[in-house]
Amino acid sequence: MGAYILRRILLMIPTLFGIMAISFAVIQFAPGGPVEQIIARLTNQGGSDRLGGGGGDAGGANFDAAGDVGSKYRGAQGLDPEFIKKLEKQFGFDKPPLERFGMMLWNYARFDFGDSYFRDISVLDLILEKMPVSISIGLWITLLSYLISIPLGIRKAVKDGSTFDVWTSGIVIVGYAIPGFLFGILLMVLFAGGSFWDWFPLRGIVSENWDQLSWPDRIADYFWHMALPLTALVLSAFATTTLLTKNSFLEEIRKQYVVTARAKGLSERKVLYGHVFRNAMLIVIAGFPAAFISAFFTGSLLIENIFSLDGLGLLGFKSVLDRDYPVVFATLYIFSLLGLFVNLLSDLIYTWVDPRIDFERRDV
Repeated sequence: MGAYILRRILLMIPTLFGIMAISFAVIQFAPGGPVEQIIARLTNQGGSDRLGGGGGDAGGANFDAAGDVGSKYRGAQGLDPEFIKKLEKQFGFDKPPLERFGMMLWNYARFDFGDSYFRDISVLDLILEKMPVSISIGLWITLLSYLISIPLGIRKAVKDGSTFDVWTSGIVIVGYAIPGFLFGILLMVLFAGGSFWDWFPLRGIVSENWDQLSWPDRIADYFWHMALPLTALVLSAFATTTLLTKNSFLEEIRKQYVVTARAKGLSERKVLYGHVFRNAMLIVIAGFPAAFISAFFTGSLLIENIFSLDGLGLLGFKSVLDRDYPVVFATLYIFSLLGLFVNLLSDLIYTWVDPRIDFERRDV
């Protein structure tokens, strides 16, 4: 097993390199970079003297011509070329792309992600600041979806082909087909003061006076705010696990050892939970880390924006819009690295719950 783990870890290096290289290459051709963002703000605000803090003094701007430097950026005509060069140096664009990419990889290998372009805070501190909200959402989604999916999937397997199985399959398919953010918008319209009832808050994870509340009231306030986002995400998250549980149980129920157990006179409950459950739940249990990561990193992106939850999803969305590349690349690097380790962890859990599985006998 040690050799298998080592091979998987070594394969993470080229995989992570490929992810970062492709993303970096795409960014080079994306319009509206950070320099253009600053230029747009200056031109919209009516002068380069409004720039706060970083790119140097623009008081000596030459409004006759921007020169070759300014011509690279939209809206730079009329700005002093020296000022544009200062902006490029501030954001690190005075170096060739390959050199910038190499420096980025070297820094990221040491978990040095630098500072945000537009926020006066280091990228790592910014991510750590937003992470509790996303972790909270991811944990609740995973927990609730498993609490719903596993009993429902077992029941569907036992009642396979019955009326219960048919109409619950319809609900599962609808939940799978409709994105969570559409459920979120529907719930907002119905229950958050849209066009019908005003029962739940529209934004935020807690109320503004949360620090002044007692602990029971804080817990109630937290769940009051989380009710609609979690409902929207759970409705679309439980479908896959439900069908996976059902199919896994159906496969085990049809095996010979189940027939033998029933022939010995064991009750259906004893057969189901004493023999079938452990074997059928292997794939569901092993998929728990991946399910959490999926809910943590991808499932809450649009929901955080819809309900204004200040987590990693909202941070990533704003960073892409602002072209805050240190935040964008740092979150991509961390999420990719964590995802690769979670895939390895899922395989190790397989071997833990079923010692018959031996990945060392397989080629990676």
